[in-house]
Amino acid sequence: MKLLLVEDDKALARVIMRTLDEAGFIVEHATKAEQADFLLSTEDIKAVLLDLGLPDGDGVQLIDRWRRADISVPILVLTARSRWADKADSFTAGADDYLTKPFSHAELVFRLRALLRRSYGHSHPKLQAGAVVYDTHSGVVTRDGLPVNLTAQELRLLSYLLHAMPRVVSRVELVEQVYDRDKEPDSNVIDVQIGRLRRKLGDQFIETLRGQGYRIVQDESQL
Repeated sequence: MKLLLVEDDKALARVIMRTLDEAGFIVEHATKAEQADFLLSTEDIKAVLLDLGLPDGDGVQLIDRWRRADISVPILVLTARSRWADKADSFTAGADDYLTKPFSHAELVFRLRALLRRSYGHSHPKLQAGAVVYDTHSGVVTRDGLPVNLTAQELRLLSYLLHAMPRVVSRVELVEQVYDRDKEPDSNVIDVQIGRLRRKLGDQFIETLRGQGYRIVQDESQL
């Protein structure tokens, strides 16, 4: 999934981006509010991680402006401001979660995954489709209770399809949300990886809808 990190401390941003990359996310980075506005309007961003102290504006005002413009993307505030008043202002403006610096990288990933699950309507940390279960906390995938060995890219692809189910996901959306911009796949790579997931999770687990895209089949009645 593609995230937007708005952080003017470039050294800290590099650390956060590396952590999120290792967790399977694609990250766009902005150091200013103006850049964040541009990326949010031009990229399909699924969540924003926002520092409040930006060189060209206040993060709380930025949140308020986005919400007034009906931009509903989930927002996780990352800031050194620990006063209750700052937290209250952020939540009142429309933030969805708040994490005070310094923070544990593991906690950041847990909070972000929970935020994304809720935004897709999934409250439980385990996403299930038939006999396949993906534990978003541990990153473990099982089929009929047995662990399934997936590559990092296969897990990214599966995670996105599971979060989106039962919606059909187009090939263009998968390229945008699952693959790094500098590593966009050849035309047949997605088909190859979908084929590998089917071999590991079941031939009918992922349905191809010609001209539309792919979707997870939660039960046989969908076929």
